Amino acid sequence: MTHSRPLLSLGLLLALPALVQASDRWEIPVAVKTLDNGLTVVVSPDDSAPVVGVSVVYKVGMRQEPRNRTGFAHLFEHLMFEGTPVAGEGVFDKVITSGGGRNNGSTRPDFTNYIEVAPVSALEPILWLEADRMTTLDFNERTLRNQQDVVKEEIRVNVKNQPYGGFMWLDINQQAFQKWENNHDGYGSFQDLEGATVEDVAAFHRDYYGPNNAVLSIAGDVTAEEGFALAEKYFGGIAARPTPARPDVSEPINTGEKRITQPDALAQVPALAVGWKIAERGSPDHAPTAVLAEVLAGGDASRMYLGLVKGREMAISGQYLFGLTSPWEFDGPTLLTLFALYKPQYTADQLLAALDEEIARIADEGVGDEELARVKTQMLADWNNGLESFLGRADTLARLQAIWGDAAVANQIPGWIEAVDSEDLQRVARSYLTAQNRTVIDRKPAAMLDAAATAAGQE
Repeated sequence: MTHSRPLLSLGLLLALPALVQASDRWEIPVAVKTLDNGLTVVVSPDDSAPVVGVSVVYKVGMRQEPRNRTGFAHLFEHLMFEGTPVAGEGVFDKVITSGGGRNNGSTRPDFTNYIEVAPVSALEPILWLEADRMTTLDFNERTLRNQQDVVKEEIRVNVKNQPYGGFMWLDINQQAFQKWENNHDGYGSFQDLEGATVEDVAAFHRDYYGPNNAVLSIAGDVTAEEGFALAEKYFGGIAARPTPARPDVSEPINTGEKRITQPDALAQVPALAVGWKIAERGSPDHAPTAVLAEVLAGGDASRMYLGLVKGREMAISGQYLFGLTSPWEFDGPTLLTLFALYKPQYTADQLLAALDEEIARIADEGVGDEELARVKTQMLADWNNGLESFLGRADTLARLQAIWGDAAVANQIPGWIEAVDSEDLQRVARSYLTAQNRTVIDRKPAAMLDAAATAAGQE
């Protein structure tokens, strides 16, 4: 979940790619150093604009939060903006925005990230503030209660009072996964959120927010030497802290289809979410799965759009999800989920059968050269576009360093995409996008279910 504060628009002109190899593949400069206290520092120099992006990623997310404290990692993300004994409440935002910057944070299954972008003159204040809240927070009852209320309101706005309520990533995880770490509600139940104590908060910071469990990434108008020196200056004095062992979150591919029908009081049309467990990060099937998702549901030229929306006119929309992350930023069991709104005159079975036909065509016939080249070109363009801004680059490098242990994976992903061929797509379609491995949620307007039940009772 993304931190709920609004972003301040600054109209900053963020840098465009500056380094192109003879092969026309953009190679991002990446320098990495680990400080004595275990903090990993990534610097990507680019002097094309006097701007810097900063990201601090902590290797803790929803999978690591305490039992009976669902939503705690997200709650804690909010608390990180509530001040420290040195920089009180409001100081963090005031210093960054007054220096021409903006900031945000978000929580994901395997990490929590905090990001800033600003003129390079604000770099040292940003690093001071980040180091200050890495050291400790102002743990008190008032700010805890305040942020518990903020998170609960966010749940009301984004889930409880929203049509479909995030069922395509929230509910489907609860149904598809077996282990608590993977299937609990990462947004959090009100009961669990209210049960969090100041002692819980202090222990979470102590256990997971030490420098040895974090990655600091700086991208923009700074040299690697300058970036490492500033990291040492502001973070080097923070002591490493013991971090709990990561739980075993591994799960096998599912062997039995699961079908759920849910009512939705706010929805106007029915929706279908179909999720399949996918291959482990870094496996030979990883990149092909990412490309397959784009073939199936990546925009108006995708198989879902041409086949189900425009062609058969059964669906109203179609898209894919890899949970709450990109296809490259997960470190545990993950679903490829296809999500579609569909027309009420059709049934979920009819839509699912049509989707199965599209998948079977890929499994049986593969994907033609022209279509595959178009999809790859779009994916490569999207990847490079995401790295153009210094904020996007700093955050991506920090996430990849945290997840893969190697920020330079950013320069390998384009090659992985380019290497995928039609046989790879056939293999992953046959291996993972099966009926036995899928979880299906049919989310129907409550009025439709009520009318169907009434009609059935009158027969």
